[in-house]
Amino acid sequence: MAIEAKQLGSNSRDEIVEGETMKPIPSSTVQFKGVVPQFTVPDVIRTAEYYRDVFGFEIAGYFDGESVSLAPTTPPVFGIVWRDEVEVFFSRAGQQDVRTGRADGAYDTYFRLTGIDAFADDLRARGAEIIDGPEDRFYGQREVIVGDCNGLVLCFAEEINRDEH
Repeated sequence: MAIEAKQLGSNSRDEIVEGETMKPIPSSTVQFKGVVPQFTVPDVIRTAEYYRDVFGFEIAGYFDGESVSLAPTTPPVFGIVWRDEVEVFFSRAGQQDVRTGRADGAYDTYFRLTGIDAFADDLRARGAEIIDGPEDRFYGQREVIVGDCNGLVLCFAEEINRDEH
């Protein structure tokens, strides 16, 4: 449910907050292409394998501080998993507790995808900890909320046509 600039008011990119003197950056100069969640976790390999086995990601590799490998011989400090156009980064924590600072009812990350019901069926078959859903939300998203192996809370969502549900 992307909010278009036209919905916010005409030329909202050009509007300046009262008291501001900055000019907008021309859209041809800067274009955001994506965002990559980066989680600090106690065990990079265990987490990457969990995302592979439960969420269907592929492991891109691990970095041990000196080299990149798919089969590290020392505990890695960093790892990357990917699925379709989405990547997730993992950094090794200096302690066993993973603290997110997440507010009650909030998520650690929000993934947008298509095929949410098939994905939820796959999660169940793979033994995921489904906290809620899939369920239609009043803001036009169908969401399934899942816990990972570190206690992080992930929301997977698909935009819905309310006329269809």
